[in-house]
Order: sequence, then structure tokens, then C-alpha cells
Amino acid sequence: MSSSRRALLPYLAIVGLALIWGVSFLFIKVAVHDMSPLVLVLFRSASATIALALIVGVMGRPLFGAGWRHRIIPFAVLAITGGLLPWAAIAWGETRISSGLASILNSTTPLWTAVLVYWVIPSDRPSVVNYAGVLVGVAGVGILVVPDLATKGIGGSALGALAVVLASLSYAVNALYLRRNMRGVSVYEAALGQLAATAVLALPFAAPSLPSVHFALSSMAAVIALGVGGSAIGLLLYFYILKSLGPVQATGVTLLVPVTAVIWGVILLHEVATLPTIIGMTVILTGIVLTNVRTRKPKQVTEKEPAAA
Repeated sequence: MSSSRRALLPYLAIVGLALIWGVSFLFIKVAVHDMSPLVLVLFRSASATIALALIVGVMGRPLFGAGWRHRIIPFAVLAITGGLLPWAAIAWGETRISSGLASILNSTTPLWTAVLVYWVIPSDRPSVVNYAGVLVGVAGVGILVVPDLATKGIGGSALGALAVVLASLSYAVNALYLRRNMRGVSVYEAALGQLAATAVLALPFAAPSLPSVHFALSSMAAVIALGVGGSAIGLLLYFYILKSLGPVQATGVTLLVPVTAVIWGVILLHEVATLPTIIGMTVILTGIVLTNVRTRKPKQVTEKEPAAA
């Protein structure tokens, strides 16, 4: 594969991930009708672990690399910051606010990342143009949703919204931790380690609620779709983007989620894309482009980073 095509792959992964995550909040809304947020986390992480293990096995790769026992604690940190805490917070939040509002609040993730990366990983500090791109993207999200909020109101509860914002902050911490502490770990092992650890950590919290789960076909299908698509495949793409482009660019995919949610609405529900919707989507895409603009930095002697895969 030529270098130009290889350089394009992370951006194609962003598009694919945005499309996958565009329907995830709807699946969460369906699933929490019949199970508690913690049970949802358990089923989601368990189904994702099984699916990803099968994918890795079919590819002929080892599930975990040499010395994986030394990475149990890092896997647990990834599980808490990227699975247990944010998934439970978003699921709980969606019992009080709409899935659309949840996806909007989740788009604050690149803002948190852009702020924290300045101190946590100085070598990954975005340029002024990249920071401007994040702000432009968030402004685009605002344009996209203000008309709907003006007619329907925010609704729900402040605590539900705060829970989703907390999840966004947790996702930012997860991205920075992975980037800083697991550079030499393949995306397959990092994703599988996070998912397996999430399932293990969620089990004792979810166990008391398991007898009350209503095994409706719609909710079980939704949570399995979340696990296989949104988590197993989604996490592979996300970690690949993060290792290839950096934490701010990777978390910027959450800015595209409201856009893909609109696209899915047009395709599946025959909704109409209004002028404010088109303007908002255009502004968001402009912000994404600015967020990914690469500026030439002075050459520095840095630690060599192993390949992502």
C-alpha cells in the first residue's frame, strides 16, 4: 500500500466510527427500558469481549502479547475510564434525558481532551488551528441542535445531563492514558484488555440486578449491537485513530456523531434535513478538518513509538 493511501486510512476510520457510534445512543435508549445501566454495561462488555476475541482469533493473532500480566492494572484503568464509568453514566443519564441530547453532550469530549492534553502530553499539544477547529466543531453542534431544543426544550434532568458530561470527561482521560502509557501495545490487545476488564469489573455491581432483567428481544438485540458494533469494532477503530493521529483528533469523532445521527434519521426514518441542519453539519465538518490540520514542528529527539497494529 502506498504511503498516501496509508495516511488516508485513519480518516476513513473516523468516518466509519462516526457512522457506527451515530446509532449507539439510540441503542442505549432502547436497552435501558429493560435493564439497569450496570447490567447494560455487563452485557455490552461481555458480548464485545466475545466478539473481539473471535475476530482476533480468526485473524490468527494472539489474544494478548507477551508480558500481558504486567498490563492488568493499565487494562483496569482503561476499563474504568473508557467502559465502566462512562457507559454506566451515559446509560443512567439516558433514563432522564433524550438520546439526542446525550449525543450532543458527549461531543464535549474533544474539548476536555484539548484542555488536558496541554499538560498531560506536551508532545501532543494541538496547534492554535487545531484548537480553533475544536471550537468550530462544538459551535456546529450548537447550530445543529438549537432549533430542536428551542421547540422541544431540554427536558430531562440536570443530573442526567451532568452524568453524560462526566462520561465525556472520563473518555478524555481514557484517551490520554492510552496514548501516554500504552504506546507499545497493539490496538487489538488494548481493546480486548479494556473490554475484558470492563466485564470483570462490572459483574459484582450488576449481579444484584440480574434477576430483574426483562429479556425482551428489542433490548437484547440493542445491547448486543452495542457490544459487537459500538464496542468491539468501534473500539478497534477508535484506538487505531488515537494511535495514528493523537487524542484530540481521535476524540473529535464525537463531534461527528450528531451528524451521522441525522444521516441515519434521513435514511432509516425518512426525516427531513432542514437548512439549519445542513449549515450545522457543514460547520462541524469544517471544524473536523481544522482539528486535523498538521503543522510542521521542529525536530526533537523523542521516544520512538512502536507501530499501532
